[in-house]
Amino acid sequence: MSCRDEPEWLPDPADTAITAACALLEGLVDAGVRHVVVSPGSRSQALALAAAELERQGRVRLHVRIDERVAGFTAVGIGRETGMPAAVICTSGTAVANLMPAVLEAHHGAVPMILLTADRPPELRGVGANQATRQTEFFGDFVRFFAEPPAPGDEGSIPDRQRMPLLARHAVATAIGPAPRFASAWQDGLREEHDWLRDIDPSRRRGPVHLNLPYREPLAGPLPEWFRAVREPGAPEPLDAPIPHVVERGPRTVVVAGEGAGPAAEDLAHRGGWPLIAEIVSGSRFGRGVVHGYRAALDSPQLGGRIERALVLGHPTLSRQVARLLSRRDLEVIAVRGAGEDLNLNGRTDHVDALDVADGEIDREWLGAWMRFSRAHLVDLEPAAPDLEGLRSTEPKRRLAAVRAELDAVRVPVDRAQLVAAVWAATWPHDRLMFGSSRLVRVADELLGGKKVRVHANRGLAGIDGTIATALGIALASQADGAEGVTRVLLGDLAFLHDVGALLLPDGETPPRIQVIVGNDGGGTIFDGLEVAATASPDAMTRVQYTPQQADLAALAAAYGWEHRRVTTRAELDQALLAPVTTPRIIEVPLER
Repeated sequence: MSCRDEPEWLPDPADTAITAACALLEGLVDAGVRHVVVSPGSRSQALALAAAELERQGRVRLHVRIDERVAGFTAVGIGRETGMPAAVICTSGTAVANLMPAVLEAHHGAVPMILLTADRPPELRGVGANQATRQTEFFGDFVRFFAEPPAPGDEGSIPDRQRMPLLARHAVATAIGPAPRFASAWQDGLREEHDWLRDIDPSRRRGPVHLNLPYREPLAGPLPEWFRAVREPGAPEPLDAPIPHVVERGPRTVVVAGEGAGPAAEDLAHRGGWPLIAEIVSGSRFGRGVVHGYRAALDSPQLGGRIERALVLGHPTLSRQVARLLSRRDLEVIAVRGAGEDLNLNGRTDHVDALDVADGEIDREWLGAWMRFSRAHLVDLEPAAPDLEGLRSTEPKRRLAAVRAELDAVRVPVDRAQLVAAVWAATWPHDRLMFGSSRLVRVADELLGGKKVRVHANRGLAGIDGTIATALGIALASQADGAEGVTRVLLGDLAFLHDVGALLLPDGETPPRIQVIVGNDGGGTIFDGLEVAATASPDAMTRVQYTPQQADLAALAAAYGWEHRRVTTRAELDQALLAPVTTPRIIEVPLER
C-alpha cells in the first residue's frame, strides 16, 4: 500500500467497548450515581462487567434483574427514594422496549433515571442483523436528554477516556434537574460533536435520560488498570435552592398535596394557616391543618364552594373532587413545577419553582371552619381497648362479658377499611409505605388519619406496572448502610400478579426487609366504581373488567423463596405486620368481592 492509500485517521487502540464502558461508569459514579441495575445480555456485557468491578470495589450497589421491565421499575424506586438516578443497563433489541413503562412513569412522575442501552454499530443497522432495531431516540420526548456517542474507535475529536466522563456528568446533572454547572467543559468538549447530542427538555426538571451505546466486537476484554484502582466515589454537584414565589395571605386558600409533595406541603399550610388537602400518597398527611374527609368538604358549598385560591404541590390524582376544584375557571391556582407535565386543568394555572408565604395575620375564621369539619369527620378504625377492669372483675357476669368482647374483637374479619388501617398503624417514620394503583389506595385516601410517614406511589400515570419492583427499589435504597425500617407495599391481587416476576431476587444479593400485602378479592373490583358498572352486562363485566383469578399466592411465594402468610382477622393481620422481617414476606388478605 502506498503512502497516499493510507487513511488520514487511525483509531486509538485503547478505544474499545470495555474501555468506553469503564470510562462511562467511572464518570457516573464520580457524578454521584450509587446504584446500578443490570439485565444481562450479550451486547451490554462490557457495561455489566464494569458494573461488577465497581461493586467489588464497594463504589456502587449492583442489582441484577433478568426482566428489563422489573429492572426499570427497580430504578424508579431507587430514584423516588434517593432523588438520585440509578443507572439501568440492558442489551439491544426488545430489551430496550421493555424499559418503556418505567420511562413513562419516570417522565410523568419526575423521577431521575439513566438508561444505558447497548446497541449494534451503525453498519449493522437496517441490514437484517440479529437483535438490531432502531434504538436511537427510542423514548422520544419522554426523556430529558438523549445521546448516542460514536462507537469506540470511530473517528472523533475526543478519545473515549475523556468523552465518556463528560457525557456521564451531563447525564446525571440533567436527570436530577438543574442545568449543568460545568457548561464550559461541556461546550469546549462534547459540543464539538453536536450531531449526536440532543437536549430534549430545556426546563431541566428531574426525569429519565437515555444514552444509546453502540459497541463492536470484541465486546469484552481485560479491565483497564486505571479502572481497577480502588478510590473513593465522587459526590453529586450541590443543587441550587429554587427561588420561591411569595404568596399574599388575602384570598381564602387551601393547600393541595398530591403524590410527591412531601413535608413541604404541610410546612406551607402550617405557616400560612391554611387547610391542607393531602392525598394519602403525598407524604404530607400530618400536622394540625390536615382535613379529614376532604372529599365531602370540597363538595360542601360552605367550604369547597368558598375557595378562592389553591396552592398545589405534587401530582394530585386520587379524587374527582380535587380534579373538579382545580378545573374551576374562577379559581386562582398556583402549582409548583415537578412532574413531566405542568398541571393546568383550568387553563389558567400559574407555575412556580417553589412557594413561600408573606407575613401577615392568619384567617382564623377560614381555618377554624375547616378544622371543625375535619374533627367531625375523623374516622377511628382502631380496635377498642380491652376492658381491663372487666377482665379482672370477680363478678362472673361482668368478667364473662369482657372476655366475650375481647374474643369478638380478636375475631373481627378483615375488610378493606381494616386492612388499610392495620397497615397504616404498623408503619412509622423509619419505615416506607408504597401504595399500588388499586382500589385499596382510594379506601386509604378516604379513611386514614394524619401521620408523618414516608409514602410512595407510582401516580405519574397511575398504572399497575412495576409496583413490587418499585417497592423493592425503595427498600434497597432506604435500607442502605444498615438503616432501619421495613418497606411495605399495599396492592390488589391483579397489580400483584402483573408484577410477579419482580419476586425473583438473585442468590448473591441480600434481600431487603419488605412486606407485600395483597388484598385478594379475586379480580378487579375497582371497576365497580366506574361508569362501566352501570352499563355493562354481568357476563361482559366479569369477562373483560373484573378478570377474575384464582392464582395460588402461597405456591407463587414458595416458588420465589418468599415467606407467605394468609390472614383473615385483624388480630392475625397485626401479628403478621409486626413480626420481625427476616425473609421477604407476602401477606395475603382475602377480601369480599
